[in-house]
Amino acid sequence: MTTLTLAKAINEGLRTAMEDDPKVLIMGEDVGKLGGVFRVTDGLQKDFGESRVIDTPLAESGIIGTAIGLALRGYRPVCEIQFDGFVFPAADQIITQLAKMPLRSLGKIKLPVVVRIPCGGGIGAVEHHSESPEAYFTHTGGLRVVACSNPVDGYHMIQQAIRCDDPVIFFEPKRRYWDKAEVDRGADPMPFDRAQIVRPGTDVTVLAYGPMLKTCLEAAAAVEEEGRSLEVVDLRSLNPLDTGMIFESVRRTGRCVVAHEAPIFSGLGAELAARVTEACFYNLEAPVLRVGGFSTPYPPSRLEDDYLPDLDRVLDAVDRTFAF
Repeated sequence: MTTLTLAKAINEGLRTAMEDDPKVLIMGEDVGKLGGVFRVTDGLQKDFGESRVIDTPLAESGIIGTAIGLALRGYRPVCEIQFDGFVFPAADQIITQLAKMPLRSLGKIKLPVVVRIPCGGGIGAVEHHSESPEAYFTHTGGLRVVACSNPVDGYHMIQQAIRCDDPVIFFEPKRRYWDKAEVDRGADPMPFDRAQIVRPGTDVTVLAYGPMLKTCLEAAAAVEEEGRSLEVVDLRSLNPLDTGMIFESVRRTGRCVVAHEAPIFSGLGAELAARVTEACFYNLEAPVLRVGGFSTPYPPSRLEDDYLPDLDRVLDAVDRTFAF
């Protein structure tokens, strides 16, 4: 067991994947000599060379387009998008090529490309540096979309994503990069397309992922003093969803709250609410409630504490579920 931050855990996961498979490459802006703006790729170019850890031009579309070509030749590229809001110039390549080409070829072509995206706010940055763009990609057929929330998952899930033959969008909560946990490198990890109950409970199911998971665990600890029991579920995989785990939990608790940093309108929470309502209607004691950001561009850093869903907003949603 080793105590690692989330950033270091992903770094170690990348290192292990590169040691295990010489076809694994890392590409992105400043990933090599600098080691990435969050130092997630620190030391990898020094140890594996410039041909495997490649500093690219500031051209996200070119990064993904080049990765597609490399994947067609048998490589397994891992692309870093430096900040979440920078992914949009690459959207054409991701949505119209990376996601579509395997089906277009009737499965004859595999594109094992991982696109790493540091996501969310909480670091005092501005728009383009604090976005939550997951819904764009969960809406895109042909992509797997996953989100780690802690060092253990960061270490194992990045390796599972690299080994996967499907394109994977890999979201990393940047404000959790410095959170620490003990990581067992030799453990047998759960599949990366499965949700996980990280805190059992009996009264309300709280569905979260990425940066909001820690906030929801804090909410569960807070309401315990009031005699209420929250079951906190880390979705981990955003597409496909582990609906079996989700429905089983909601049927037991009878209430459900969904929390994410992204704006509530047309966010992933809307899909979760719809699916839970369709499958668990007769088990629900209250409507599925959503907690999220506002439908505005990301605000200046002085206002982000008011924009980001916090402990109080999660607790308010929990209280409202008991009002029905």
